[in-house]
Amino acid sequence: MSNDADKPEAEGAPPAAKNKKKKLIVIGAAAAAVLLGGGGGAYMMFGGGPAKAEAGAGHGDKAEATEEEAADEGEGEGGEGGHGGGDKEAPLDVPPLLVNLRTADGAPHFLKVHVMLVPGAKTTAASLKDSLPALLDAYQPFLRELRPEDLSGSAAVFRIKEELLIRSRDALGDGKVKEILVQDLIQQ
Repeated sequence: MSNDADKPEAEGAPPAAKNKKKKLIVIGAAAAAVLLGGGGGAYMMFGGGPAKAEAGAGHGDKAEATEEEAADEGEGEGGEGGHGGGDKEAPLDVPPLLVNLRTADGAPHFLKVHVMLVPGAKTTAASLKDSLPALLDAYQPFLRELRPEDLSGSAAVFRIKEELLIRSRDALGDGKVKEILVQDLIQQ
């Protein structure tokens, strides 16, 4: 009788050990995926070019700061830049843009985008405000060509910011728009 009692335990041991190994492998793979995904997301969010430039300016990069201050002094004629803040001008609030998205099935989908523009070293918020119609004209074709699936995922806002920044630079020239700040991005 003791042999019958020992047999189920002996037969049950290898499958239990295999199940434990499988569970450990699955848990390990899931943990690795989470760590890699988090690391990749952090790299995308914090490791880009504009973040490095801002971090470099914060650590006392005097040559870059002096060049930007010289550009501000050359264009500022007692306007908003004369408050002693250097290139610390307030962002320009762009009115919200509402566009219909391109869909394959023809169903109506809309996108509302509200952004702010950070003036670059070669301009002020007032001159950006004067150039706003040209900027909106540059943004419209890009936003209208977006599809609802282009707006899914965590990287959608990053892609839209980059594309709008490229179009800003194409429309106005380099150094006019330093950064795009997305305030709202609503899809219906």
